[in-house]
Amino acid sequence: MTDASAPLSWKPGDEPGGRRFARLTTSDDTGLLLESGARLPGVTLAYETWGTLDESRSNAVLVLHALTGDSHAAGPAGPGHPTAGWWGPLIGPGAAVDTDRWFVVSPNVLGGCQGTTGPSSASPDGTSWGSRFPRLTIRDQVAAEALLADHLGIDRWAAVVGGSMGGMRVLEWCVGHPDRVARAAVLAVGAAATAEEIALCSVQCRAIRLDPDFRGGDYYGAGRAPLAGMELARGIGQISYRTEAEFDQRFGRRPQGEEDPLAGGQFAVESYLSYQGEKLASRFDPNSYLVLSEAMNNHDVGRGRGGVTAALARVTAHVEVAGINSDRLYPLALQQELARLLPGGRRCTVIESEFGHDGFLLEVDQAGVVLAAALGA
Repeated sequence: MTDASAPLSWKPGDEPGGRRFARLTTSDDTGLLLESGARLPGVTLAYETWGTLDESRSNAVLVLHALTGDSHAAGPAGPGHPTAGWWGPLIGPGAAVDTDRWFVVSPNVLGGCQGTTGPSSASPDGTSWGSRFPRLTIRDQVAAEALLADHLGIDRWAAVVGGSMGGMRVLEWCVGHPDRVARAAVLAVGAAATAEEIALCSVQCRAIRLDPDFRGGDYYGAGRAPLAGMELARGIGQISYRTEAEFDQRFGRRPQGEEDPLAGGQFAVESYLSYQGEKLASRFDPNSYLVLSEAMNNHDVGRGRGGVTAALARVTAHVEVAGINSDRLYPLALQQELARLLPGGRRCTVIESEFGHDGFLLEVDQAGVVLAAALGA
């Protein structure tokens, strides 16, 4: 099991790697106004860039990560970056998102734990926010990203692209800021969270909160973090990210090594889920997992806008939509509905994969075709 006293998030003073940092300012300097009506002061967004912004500032592409991603969309693992870029094969010179042509920006999401303000960050009194960190929505995250665009002097993105939670933010950009998005790609998500998606997220959140080390969210400095709960939450999530067919092919009923399940040993699939949980728990803050999961549960582009159909009617960007044929977390029907409701109707590209929801990360050739189309290539 992961060391429960180990650091779980990037903190000021740590090796920055490729990160840059933007201290976001609002017109009245009172902090970021959230959808709840609360204000979040002192917001910093960590981000990374690739390529060069042209003189007209018209070649900028915003790349948005999923739940446990971060700003490191491309590049190797190394100092400051425990894992390689999550869309590395798709971003770079000559790649689908060609950095010889495009200036690529990838921020760590608001509420995250890799350099952007989140629950583990210092609050105005100097201690970590912990349980006091406000509830966020996808719209709040996009509001912060809009301030980042202002900070960078980018009035309009040439494209905004992302999958899963990143795709939620793409949709909110297209609906909430239609004048600032020319083109977009939305992968493996729908226009609003479904009851099953909410259910799956909610039991993961319960697993974290039931860990005795959770301490109501105020575990920073207490010596131990709720990593057992985090590992369990990730295991639940991992089941929904992949497919029954893949599990059967990879693991079947095989035991783990020489272990005997009849004598208390593990099946191979159990060991796999434990490994995935431990790997995430070594680099991700449980409070951020909660904040971001609950933001995903509240995803609904139609909230307060007359419903999904009316909200999507606001979109002026050229949007490429893609879904995965084996995705049981965000089934293909959700992307087909989204494509149908977008103005003029859009095609829905089907990514063929045995990997389920994770196909948008793993099927890089097929995902690359979608991104290239979104960029007009």
